Amino acid sequence: MSKPSNCSLSLRFWRLYSLSTDGFSSFYSQINPCSQSSSSFGFNGLPVCAFPILNFQASKCSSQSCFRSYSASSYELSTCYGTPISTQKQVSEIVNLIRSDRDDLESKLDSLDIILSLPPFKDLFEVLNREKLCALRFFRWLKSWQPEWNRKYDVCSLVIANCGHLDDYDAMKCILEEFKQNGICLTSKAFGFLPITMTDETVMRKSIKRLVCLLHEVGGSCYSSGIHSLIRMYCSFGLFGMAKFVMESTERKISYYNLLILEMCRRSNSKGARKMLAEMREEGCDPSAQSYNYVISSLLKNGENADAHKLFQEMQEKDCPPNALTFEIFICNACKNGNLDIAMHILDGMVALNIEPRLGTHAAVIKGYFKLQQDGEAYKYIVNFVDKFKFSSNMNYSLLARLHHKGGNLVVAHDILSEMMSKGFRPNFNVYWKVLKKLKKSSQEEMAIHLQRQFLKFESKNSTGGDVLPLQ
Repeated sequence: MSKPSNCSLSLRFWRLYSLSTDGFSSFYSQINPCSQSSSSFGFNGLPVCAFPILNFQASKCSSQSCFRSYSASSYELSTCYGTPISTQKQVSEIVNLIRSDRDDLESKLDSLDIILSLPPFKDLFEVLNREKLCALRFFRWLKSWQPEWNRKYDVCSLVIANCGHLDDYDAMKCILEEFKQNGICLTSKAFGFLPITMTDETVMRKSIKRLVCLLHEVGGSCYSSGIHSLIRMYCSFGLFGMAKFVMESTERKISYYNLLILEMCRRSNSKGARKMLAEMREEGCDPSAQSYNYVISSLLKNGENADAHKLFQEMQEKDCPPNALTFEIFICNACKNGNLDIAMHILDGMVALNIEPRLGTHAAVIKGYFKLQQDGEAYKYIVNFVDKFKFSSNMNYSLLARLHHKGGNLVVAHDILSEMMSKGFRPNFNVYWKVLKKLKKSSQEEMAIHLQRQFLKFESKNSTGGDVLPLQ
């Protein structure tokens, strides 16, 4: 393999650094998809994980915002190092090289001296699949040329799909075995070769059965992630019958049923979702709190409050205790509709059960009071919980200061930040910095100096303290 140029080496360093930070964010979101970090609910009062029906965008963990400034975009790289990112013309060159199946394919690919990004990579595989061209040699080359792609699940999944388009299940098995050894997980992109639009369900079921048998034979991460992604793919197309067939061919799990329930709720099919809850019990697979949370959220979104409360009662009768997220869904809905009295009543019941409110719950209440111009009540709320829930206090105080800053109440924002530091709570740095700059610009130097000194003094005393909770 030819040695890359200095430009290419520099580029690859920056690209590796950029992708490594994105990889950390991706890894964090996979192991903790409903993180209680403040960025999980974005301070809009509707947490992403709590209200999957209201906001289906995947939440970004705080690490992403921390690393964002260090990630080099394709544009930045192309302007700093010429044009290393692959162009459409170069993608066509790669296709031609793969089509030719030359003995010196790898050295010819080296000579292109380019860095592939994900969009052209997907375009490349679309062409290869359409023309029934094998991508395995290219993938082997890519793993050594751009090692950071070795752990990209979407990329690895596209290789599996390529084998499927070629009907080469022997090659697919070899690749899956390799992926299993490396702990690679499959995404729905691995199954793009399966028939979707065919009216003949017999053919579709036969294809599913063949694939499921192969995944079962390989086992490991490829089996567990593959079945999950396969069910999710069929759900996304509304093919719930096929999704159920995958379960019938493997096993019935709560997590699999939850995929069907979630997609039905996305489509505002609360009736179908409730039937799915009943079916789960019939199959000896009792619904979890998450199963109920999806349906309750959907019912509240559609204004079916009475049915949502009935389902809440059913949870308790069926020995499925509501969790913090269940209460948060009801509290967020009440705050959204301006019913703070109801929200506080629910919160009191939650605390009486020794269930600690999530960060999103606190944020919804605080913003709910501000929406009603009852900022004094928001302050009382924070103070009342400051001793009981210390973990959330720095976020609550910081959010309150941010809202006052946004509303132009600089003096109040200053006082809140000052008070929280005097009580030993570290403010969010972004909020502190914005308030400090605004104080200086508004010629309130004395207050700015006081706040700055207090923050520096606080930092010196708490130099080993925890991370700042990010506000976005």
